[in-house]
Amino acid sequence: MGVMQIPRRVDYGLRAAIYLSTQDPERSCSLTEIARQQGIPRKFLEKIIQNLIHSGLVKSKRGPDGGYTLARSPGEISFQHIIEALEGPIAVNVCMDQHLSCDHFPRCTMLGVWSDIQRKVVDVFSHTTLADLQRTPCQLLVASSSLSSAA
Repeated sequence: MGVMQIPRRVDYGLRAAIYLSTQDPERSCSLTEIARQQGIPRKFLEKIIQNLIHSGLVKSKRGPDGGYTLARSPGEISFQHIIEALEGPIAVNVCMDQHLSCDHFPRCTMLGVWSDIQRKVVDVFSHTTLADLQRTPCQLLVASSSLSSAA
């Protein structure tokens, strides 16, 4: 049976950004360092970091002390920023994507459910910043998450 899950690319992008958020903002981290510390394939991380740079979330520095740092403070970067930089707008179902249309729209009885889920997911992603994860261990976040009680 399949599992509804966040794409690997988003998982890796979030882990890389969280790692950068825990480093001295004056020190650049190499791609190799981030990949090794987070268990991310280097080539895949290279593509992810480029997307984060183009979105203004990460900045690069060339030279012997070159590497990557966050472009903004950890409190200004939400999960939503990272997810949308890597995957585009968040949509839990095709009908929640404003750019796509659904043939079932006029008679769909699930629209209210999808809208409610969409609103809650986007709320969690938009209000969870990298700074939040610097202060709270993952176990506490999972226990207190409004989504964990929905399961």
